[in-house]
Amino acid sequence: MALSFPKPSKLISFSLLLLMALVQSPWDVNGEQDLVFFLQDVTKGPNATVAAVAGVKGKDWSYTTFGSIYVVDDPVTEGPNKNSAPVGSAQGLLVTSSSDGSSLNVIMSIVFTNLQYNGSTLQIQGVSRQNENYREVSVVAGTGRFRSARGFAALETVYYDPNTTYSVIRLSVTLLSSSGP
Repeated sequence: MALSFPKPSKLISFSLLLLMALVQSPWDVNGEQDLVFFLQDVTKGPNATVAAVAGVKGKDWSYTTFGSIYVVDDPVTEGPNKNSAPVGSAQGLLVTSSSDGSSLNVIMSIVFTNLQYNGSTLQIQGVSRQNENYREVSVVAGTGRFRSARGFAALETVYYDPNTTYSVIRLSVTLLSSSGP
């Protein structure tokens, strides 16, 4: 004779499902999710991750020259050390968009290749004021685990070596509750 168990009530089933969802939720009590990554950025030399691709004819192409356009493919890591575990890459465009050269327009995709978010992306866009250590831009979209993401991202330069043009930029992303996993 087979064992028979009573059918769980709908209330118990719903309660268990709700409990599982709450335990697995990455959101904090304010309905936000915070992620922190580090961009490993090199602007010159054979290992450059940033390259000038266009600018105003007859003018120097530099970060402070209006109209200069750069492509970016920075490695993104879990920690500030360049040997930290890879998370993905930051791919996009930087455009010197202010006539005095003080601001860049950032259009960037964070393309995840790590196990947790593999195949997902976050789209970042906004004005980055170059002379400020803390720069805030918008998270305007996402794919995969971050489908329809929205929120904001802070870019902070935590290390810069002018001799090698190597810098580490902390990317602190805050996703609002209707975004992401």
